[in-house]
Amino acid sequence: MTARQRTLLGVGNGAAAGALWGLVFLAPQLLADFSAMQLAASRYLVYGLIAALWLAPTWRRLRERVHGREWRALAWLSLLGNIMYYLLLASAVQWAGGAATSLIVGLLPVVVTLVGARRAGAVPLARLLLPLGLCLAGVVLVGAQAVLGQGAPGERATTIAGLLCAFGALASWTAYSLYNTLWLQRRADLSGHDWSLLTGVATGALSLLMVVPAFLLAGQAHAPADWLRFWGVATAVALLASVVGNGFWNRASRLLPLTLAGQMIVFETVFALLYGFAWERRLPTGLELAAIGCLITGVLWCVRAHRGHGVAPHE
Repeated sequence: MTARQRTLLGVGNGAAAGALWGLVFLAPQLLADFSAMQLAASRYLVYGLIAALWLAPTWRRLRERVHGREWRALAWLSLLGNIMYYLLLASAVQWAGGAATSLIVGLLPVVVTLVGARRAGAVPLARLLLPLGLCLAGVVLVGAQAVLGQGAPGERATTIAGLLCAFGALASWTAYSLYNTLWLQRRADLSGHDWSLLTGVATGALSLLMVVPAFLLAGQAHAPADWLRFWGVATAVALLASVVGNGFWNRASRLLPLTLAGQMIVFETVFALLYGFAWERRLPTGLELAAIGCLITGVLWCVRAHRGHGVAPHE
């Protein structure tokens, strides 16, 4: 496979992952009457169950290749990129709104690129300054729209708490993205699909610790129809975002250098905004259209900068 083919295939997988991951921003709006802990616990209980069932036919083969060091890494990845990230993100969406949360998490490509720019195989940072600037401009435009749409002053404390949660989600996902990429390169003998399912099993085990505080100690009661809707959304998000989306992302991480893989995360922001517009049954404003244009242009510019540059070698 040529460098150009690897890049195009990696971008396609990254875009698919972003389209599915964008659903996680919509779920807290669909289930606004449930807590962030309930959303996280349900999603990852289902994810863990699906992953365990999917792994069952190949478990004997994998058991001999995955040892204590890998399981410790999977536990940290599950905590950073799944449980902690989604607790913070769901709280941010419910308290500060989907657009503001998308704005802050949308900084992730910039952060990952700046961290990965010193690694072997990375495009020189000077060649990425303009496209990164476009991505950042898109984020600023979305932020301006979010500020213009703020509510009454009495809601300011809740909004600030939500914004802090969004920054926490950004930090959590940045650490996960870097750590996960390094482990995928270190264990190139394990497929991205198997690694994603192993992460799901670890996440499901950790989510059991949230069951009591999330459900048994929750004070608010819900009707049976609400619980049916709740578990339906949780199952859909677990299957599409956690299982299928993570599989696409792991493949993209192996095909692309770290700086370009970081840019692919911008698709999550774009799709999160599009899903939000569909849920609110409105068209994007001029500022929002300009923001999406900047983000997409920045990503495509980064793709062009990587053509012919090659990819970082696997460790």
